Amino acid sequence: MESKMIALAMASEEAGWLRNLLSDTPLWERSIPTVLIHYDSTTAIAKVYNRFYNSKRRQIRRKHSTIREFLSNGAIRVDFVRSDENLADPLTKGLVQEKVWKTSKGMGLKPLEG
Repeated sequence: MESKMIALAMASEEAGWLRNLLSDTPLWERSIPTVLIHYDSTTAIAKVYNRFYNSKRRQIRRKHSTIREFLSNGAIRVDFVRSDENLADPLTKGLVQEKVWKTSKGMGLKPLEG
């Protein structure tokens, strides 16, 4: 559970950085949208949307407060995505070849022609 919270905190910090980059770009005239983070852990999502986190480890509590800050500012939104539809799975775990081909196609990658 802690590793999922750390990964979500890192993703939200990256989203915040990208939003700041867009706001500092003078040619970007549109409003800066909320960054949607798809996540496949319902437990982590429930803990993030809960205001209180009762972890005894200080660094995890700090990660939770970081994520909560980005949520309250409207910088990010965390939604659930089923593992079957998660395009990032080949980057995080070993999968069967069919699943790798399907998610690679979903990411827009094309097969190498020999």
